[in-house]
Amino acid sequence: MTRRRTHVEGGAGQWRSRALTGRRGAAVAAVAGTGALVAGLLLVPSAGPGAGGPARAAGSGGTAHASGVSASKDCTNDELYKSVPPSTAEGPTIKDIKTRTDKPNRLIVGVDQNSYRWGFRNPQTNDLEGFDIDLVRRIAKEVLGDEKAVAFKTIPTNQRIAAIQNGDVDMVVRTMTITCERLADVAFSTVYFETGQQLLVPQGSPITGYDDSLKGRRLCSAENSTALGELKKKSFGADIRTQVPNQLDCLVRLQLGQVDGVVTDSALAAGQAAQDPAVHLVGSPFTKEYYGIAMKKDATDLVARVNRVLEDYRKSGWSASYDKWLAADLGGGAKPPGPEVSP
Repeated sequence: MTRRRTHVEGGAGQWRSRALTGRRGAAVAAVAGTGALVAGLLLVPSAGPGAGGPARAAGSGGTAHASGVSASKDCTNDELYKSVPPSTAEGPTIKDIKTRTDKPNRLIVGVDQNSYRWGFRNPQTNDLEGFDIDLVRRIAKEVLGDEKAVAFKTIPTNQRIAAIQNGDVDMVVRTMTITCERLADVAFSTVYFETGQQLLVPQGSPITGYDDSLKGRRLCSAENSTALGELKKKSFGADIRTQVPNQLDCLVRLQLGQVDGVVTDSALAAGQAAQDPAVHLVGSPFTKEYYGIAMKKDATDLVARVNRVLEDYRKSGWSASYDKWLAADLGGGAKPPGPEVSP
C-alpha cells in the first residue's frame, strides 16, 4: 500500500495521510485536525478531542410545521421533524454573523472532508466538494449574498454537537441524522435527505445483512452515530467495541481486516463502495432516517432562514446536485424529501 501526503496546514506542519489501495484508488484517511487557507477555502482547525443497496429519497410535498420543538430522548415522530417556519427575516443570529469581529459576513460551517460524494477534498484541486458542500454554498449565497462566504471547519462525527454548543460553528452540514437525542441539544432545519442504516462488508463476506449472520463478527461504527445507537439496541451478538471518531475510519479498518463490517447509513456506504470495489452493501436499510442541518437551539432566526433556503433548493438545485454527486451510486430519478416527513 502506497501513501500520499497532502499538506493542509502551515506552521505546525501537520499532515493527513491518504491510504491508496492499489487499483482500488480508495482515498481513505484517518484525519487529524487540520486548518489552512487552501485554494481560496478557509479551513479552520477542528474542534474538540479527536479532531482530526441504494438509499431511497422521500417524495416531495408538505409544508413546514408552525413552531420549533424542544425534544426529550423520547420525542414522538411528530415532534422529531418539526422545525420553525421558513422566513427571510434577519434576526440577531444573522446580524451577529454579519458583524462579528472574527470572520464577519461569513458562515462558519462544520463539514466533513472524507465522505466521498458528500463532503470530500478533491485531490486534483484540493477543494471541498460534494452534495453537502453544494448545499452550504447555496445557504451562503442566499443568506450572505456570496456562495464563497464560508469558513469550512472540518469536524469528526463525534464532535458535531459539541462544535455547535461551544459556538465553534454556526451550523453543521455533515450527513447528520435528526434524532430525539440530538434534538435535546441542537435545533434542526427541515429535512433535506432520506437514508437508512445498512451493512458494508468485503466481497465474499458471510454477512448477509442486519440479522443473525452478524453473530461473532467485528463491527465498526462512529462514536455518537445513529449506527452505534442502533447496534446498542440490537447487535445480533456482534462485537461492537470498535468505535472511531470519524465514520470513514471504519472503512480503513475494514480494508485492513481489523473488522468484518461497517454499520453506517446507506447513502454514505454507497459512496464508500464506489471508492473501493472490494466492498459492497448487503441487506436492506433497517431504519428510515433523515438528514437535517444542525444549529444552536436559540438560533431561531437562522433556522428559519435556512428553512426558507431549503424551500427554494428543493425546487431548484437539489436535483442537479443529486445527479452530479449521488445518482451514479444511489440511482437516478430521486426527489427531495418535503419539509414534513412521515417515517
